Amino acid sequence: MSLVIADEVAAALSDGRGVVALESTLLAHGLPQGRNLEVGARLERIVREAGAVPATIAVLDGVAHVGLTPGQLERVCSPGLAKLSLRDLGPAYALKRDGATTVASTAALAHRAGISVFATGGLGGVHLSIPAGSASWDVSADLDVLASTPVTVVCSGVKSILDIAATVEVLETKSVPVVGYRTDHFPGFYLRESAHTVPWRVDNPADAAAVIAAHRTVTSSGVLLVNPVPVEHELDRDLHDRLLSEGMALLQERGIRGKDVTPALLEFFHNGSGGTSLNANTELVANNAQVAAEVAVQLSSR
Repeated sequence: MSLVIADEVAAALSDGRGVVALESTLLAHGLPQGRNLEVGARLERIVREAGAVPATIAVLDGVAHVGLTPGQLERVCSPGLAKLSLRDLGPAYALKRDGATTVASTAALAHRAGISVFATGGLGGVHLSIPAGSASWDVSADLDVLASTPVTVVCSGVKSILDIAATVEVLETKSVPVVGYRTDHFPGFYLRESAHTVPWRVDNPADAAAVIAAHRTVTSSGVLLVNPVPVEHELDRDLHDRLLSEGMALLQERGIRGKDVTPALLEFFHNGSGGTSLNANTELVANNAQVAAEVAVQLSSR
C-alpha cells in the first residue's frame, strides 16, 4: 500500500525493457528552484531517448511513487519536501509526509519495484572530519544500502567534499565492486580524477552490463559504476580546492553537522564558483543518466 509504480514503468518492467531509477533529493535539495524542474524533465528525456524508461522516485502524502506524472514532478521541485533516507521512509509513510529520496532510499525503493539500474550525481560517503584531524563518525547510509541491495548505481564517484580515501576503503570492506566507465581513476564529482584508481574498467555499455550480470551470480550487493564529469564541465582544480578549504572552515564556524553538511557545501560551491559548479553538477548527472539508460538497455537484452 505504500508503493505505487507508474503505469509506464510497470509496463516496461513487465515487458523486460530497460528502466532507470532517478532520485528526487537532487531536485528538491541539490538544485535551485526553477532549475530543478528543468533538470528533472531533462533527465527523464535523456533516459527515454536512449531507449529506456525513467522512474523518478519520491514520497508524496506518505506513499512512495516509482515514476512521476508531470504534476508530481513539479510538486517534488517545489519547496518544503523533507529529505528522506532509508531510515526515514517508515515515519514519512505513517505521518503522510512528502519527501525527496536520497541514494539510499531510492536504491531500496527501486529494488522493491524491480528496477536494477539507478543514475545519480554522486554517492554519499564518509564525511571529512570537522575539525580536521578528528575522527569522523558521519558515514552515509548509501554505503550500507549499496552493500546489501542488488542495484547498480551510476554516478560520478563521491562528492569531492567528502573523504574519498575513507569512502573507497569502506566500499572495499563491504565488497562493493567499483567499475570505472572509460576511466582508470575514481572520480571526485566536480573533478574527473581523484588520487585513487579503480580496480576494474569498462569502455562500453555492453561490457558494463556483462560485469553487472556476472556479479549478480556471485552475491546480492550492488555495483558502483563510476563515470567522470564530462571534461568540458570539470571544475578548475585550484578553484575547487580553495572553495573546499573555505567551505570546511565555514561548516566548523557555524556548527553545521549531519545531513545539513552536503547541501550547505554545495550551496557554498555554487556561490563561490559563480554558478560553474552548478553547471558541472547538472551536466554530470545528465551524462550519468545517459550511461545508465544505455546499460539498462543492454541488461534487458540479456
